[in-house]
Amino acid sequence: MRARVIRRHDLVRVPWKNGGGTTAEIAAFPEGSGFETFGWRVSMADVASDGPFSLFPGIDRTLIVVEGEGIALDLEGVSYLLDRDTPKLSFPGDDVTAGRLLSGPIRDLNVMTRRGQFRHRTRFAESGVALLSEDTDVAFIVPLDGSFDITVDSAIHSLGVLDALRLDGTQDLIALSGTGRAILVEIAPDLS
Repeated sequence: MRARVIRRHDLVRVPWKNGGGTTAEIAAFPEGSGFETFGWRVSMADVASDGPFSLFPGIDRTLIVVEGEGIALDLEGVSYLLDRDTPKLSFPGDDVTAGRLLSGPIRDLNVMTRRGQFRHRTRFAESGVALLSEDTDVAFIVPLDGSFDITVDSAIHSLGVLDALRLDGTQDLIALSGTGRAILVEIAPDLS
């Protein structure tokens, strides 16, 4: 198992695909791939104003509000509210999507996988042990509102809020100790 810490302050911000905001890529596969060529991508976006989301045909995505009050999404005419109580939504990147901020800017974590190649799962974790799915290819742990020490193969990795730990290879159990919540992202080949 290979583990690598990715610090929030080291991420480089780039314009969104539609130019309406900025995003900071945590990781993508293949490395160096662009918006049209990635197999999977994990990033954080700053949303400072209302407006349309970029279209990503053939992509399944999950959006998780990690800072700010929240956002109301309109997906093909259906409304969804993402806030502190319900911060996460999975949806097709093909759907025409627009967002309206509830009260000021937000930062969100985006997980995107190319349909037919990869699939992903996201879940919240707290202190304790996290069990990864056996088909997980790569995983990320991102603390949302506290710091965490994460033990992998007897090595301890300390993370602050919105830092990320990337785990490559197979690993059944990961020990988490800290305060608050973290998000666990698992990406696996789509074998369907």
